[in-house]
Amino acid sequence: MRRYRHVRLLVTSTLLFGCIAALSGCAGPNIDQYLNNQPAFAPREFFQGELSAHGVLKNRGGEVTRYFNATIDASWDNGIGTLKERFEFDDGEIQFRTWTLTPTSETTFNATAGDVIGTGTGTTAGNALNLNYVLEVDYNDRKLQLKVDDWMWRVDEQTVINHSSLSKWGFAVGSIQLVIRKEP
Repeated sequence: MRRYRHVRLLVTSTLLFGCIAALSGCAGPNIDQYLNNQPAFAPREFFQGELSAHGVLKNRGGEVTRYFNATIDASWDNGIGTLKERFEFDDGEIQFRTWTLTPTSETTFNATAGDVIGTGTGTTAGNALNLNYVLEVDYNDRKLQLKVDDWMWRVDEQTVINHSSLSKWGFAVGSIQLVIRKEP
């Protein structure tokens, strides 16, 4: 009986170590890996004037569940950025969100919005921007708080590609992919 306890302990330890190793491999990209990429992503420069966004919302299985188009009116006053967003979904729903971006250093900023719980934190390096925040969404007549890991990459002077991973309790529940374009 005692011998089996050692085997059970060995199996349990091996499984635990394997799970920890697998989960540590799930860590996302590091912002510094984009440090030398161009064109540089300066939020104050890109998020200025009229922009448009076009994207999809996917469930945790990767199936597209909604499409949307959005307009963004972006401006800066005394170093503080304001992004007024208007989303129109394929089912006719319209949503509004206004972001306030407050720089905290040359490459970092805080971000707030009406449906964001607390304060989001953003970092830029090279052509990339990473923003992390908790978003409150309506789902089946209740409020859910989703963790958002939002990545943007500036691919040219007029275009940003965006991928947002949505999670709850550490589990992926969906994602958003979109393109943001500066309007002429």
